[in-house]
Amino acid sequence: MRVRALWLRAACLGRAGSISGSGWFWFRCGFSSSALLPARKKVSEYSAVDSEHYSALVRNVVSSRTSAQTPETIEEEDGWLFGTVVKSRPSQEPRSLKNPCSLIDSSRVLHSEHEETEMTRIKLQRNTEQPSVPSVTRILQNTMSPSQLFYLERWKRRKIAELGEEGFREYSQNLFRQGKLFHAAIESFLTQKSSPKEEVETPDEVSGYLESIGHVLEDVTGVRAIESAVEHHTLRYLGIVDCVAMYKGSLCVIDWKTSERPKPSLHNTYDNPLQVAAYIGALNSDDNYNYQVENGLIVVAYKDGSPAHSHYMSEKQVLQYWEKWQFRLEEYMEKVIQHKTARTD
Repeated sequence: MRVRALWLRAACLGRAGSISGSGWFWFRCGFSSSALLPARKKVSEYSAVDSEHYSALVRNVVSSRTSAQTPETIEEEDGWLFGTVVKSRPSQEPRSLKNPCSLIDSSRVLHSEHEETEMTRIKLQRNTEQPSVPSVTRILQNTMSPSQLFYLERWKRRKIAELGEEGFREYSQNLFRQGKLFHAAIESFLTQKSSPKEEVETPDEVSGYLESIGHVLEDVTGVRAIESAVEHHTLRYLGIVDCVAMYKGSLCVIDWKTSERPKPSLHNTYDNPLQVAAYIGALNSDDNYNYQVENGLIVVAYKDGSPAHSHYMSEKQVLQYWEKWQFRLEEYMEKVIQHKTARTD
């Protein structure tokens, strides 16, 4: 190996005169001589492009580009991705009553609400010549909203599931009987001639209810009517008011209610405020009563004797519910007309 290396060295030296420096360097390294040459400048493949012409072309394309999509195709695509688009309904104009009627009949000559009058109790007598005058209760039952009907039906189904069909019928009958006993006990208390502090004999079934309303009865004075019929001769409906009396200095139509659940606010009483407003309007138009009422009171009693919730309705509130009641009345009358039309067709 050493002999071969010396031979190569001698051969190289022998040819030194005929080989140029660059070739000698290449020979020594055994590689390309490019290391001794200056680096060639890398040429871009875009260098031959007319940049000014290209920029103008790009600007022209971008400025004139249009989308192939339309509002319809975009809406369709969104429907596939996110579901059907729910468009907001156009705002509706406020409803107006066809035949609005005033709550107060100012044309009648009346006594002052603070003037003492005899207690009235008029029994409900249907006019055989005009038997179609509906009651307040029937009107409200036949114009319930879908949500009211849903919750009422759900409550009924739960009770039937709990008690069975026969048990539910018995339960409903007991509620009706307790309601009658409760109103009779209140009537006995309010019409007695003895001192209100004396105890009144009441059935055990309703003793808890009377205990519940005890603090309310203390503020009820000057009873004008109890379980008395009223009829609105202009709007054509009738009803029976539970009580008309002074409550904390204001003459009110009072409605006594019982409930298994607490009802701490007026909103919890559902259609009861409309019922009271309807009674007030009917009483004010009825010639059997020589006074006008502007306020209402809803008293919710509880069987366990816990304090009743009393909801006072001011004149302003009564007027609001009076308008709502007239809408319900118009709705009922429209249904009656539609039903009669359907039967004759």
